[in-house]
Amino acid sequence: MASHPFLLLLLLLAAALFVLSDAKLTLNYYNASCPQIHDIISNVVTTKQINSPTTAAGVLRLFFHDCFVSGCDASVLISTNAFNKAERDADINLSLPGDAFDAVIRAKTSLELQCPGVVSCSDILAVATRDLVSMLGGPFYPVRLGRKDSLTSSATIVERNLDRPNASLDQIISHFASKGFTIRELVALSGAHTVGFSHCNEYADRIFNFNDGGPLAFDPTMNPKFAQALQKACANFIKDPGKFDNMYYQNLLKGMGLLASDQKMAADPRTAPFVKLYAANQSAFFEDFAHAMQKVGVYGVKTGKKGEVRRRCDAFNNLSV
Repeated sequence: MASHPFLLLLLLLAAALFVLSDAKLTLNYYNASCPQIHDIISNVVTTKQINSPTTAAGVLRLFFHDCFVSGCDASVLISTNAFNKAERDADINLSLPGDAFDAVIRAKTSLELQCPGVVSCSDILAVATRDLVSMLGGPFYPVRLGRKDSLTSSATIVERNLDRPNASLDQIISHFASKGFTIRELVALSGAHTVGFSHCNEYADRIFNFNDGGPLAFDPTMNPKFAQALQKACANFIKDPGKFDNMYYQNLLKGMGLLASDQKMAADPRTAPFVKLYAANQSAFFEDFAHAMQKVGVYGVKTGKKGEVRRRCDAFNNLSV
């Protein structure tokens, strides 16, 4: 009889471990329920990137703006309705590109035709981001799956979770640390800017070949010195806007960072060693970037009953939420 309490404890521990393991993300989560998930997503985003070359930069930005607010739960994809102002309509998210949303929606539509009600929008965004990074020459890294989509999305929580381009480096480092990311991971993740993350594409038509006036013709309403500075900062974007490499760090060391928050990293003693490392060693950057992206991808994920698999990415299954 004395062994019964011990046996009961073992059974309870086993049950708890089963529940925990069931809630964990896994590489083979859809092997039985939707084995073609990777092929479908890859085909959709590859076609989208070919037709709209700024898609990759947009999806990368969308991924970060989703994960850093309330976890990787596709809450940024929800559209505002009469009952709720959603994350995507927060001021800092208004510049998120439509091509990024469209890429995820297209992938979701294709998956719904093959595996209805199975693949979450948050998993689609995570896989699409990885596929686009890899497509542009960046590192390929494993993406664990099994995320559920959020049941809420509120514009009110966005601002305090995302850093503005003019934020101080102290603020950015502190913010990343509060979410469990090291300074090295911060610098590595900033390398996503190498594919136009900093919006060169949004004003390239004003600073290059304006009104077909030649490669260096810019909008005459702009301050000439400012326009010329932007031309210099965005030169690599024009030459090869769709290549994922370590040029971002090389540009920082040359004083060619477009965002003030980025340029500060090249001078600050806490971040400069990593900027110099990645500028000199693309393999080191790729390795650290891949590791950091996997870490971002599991930040604040919802599993089990904490979320749902949406029927469409821009609306909760309960439309009145």
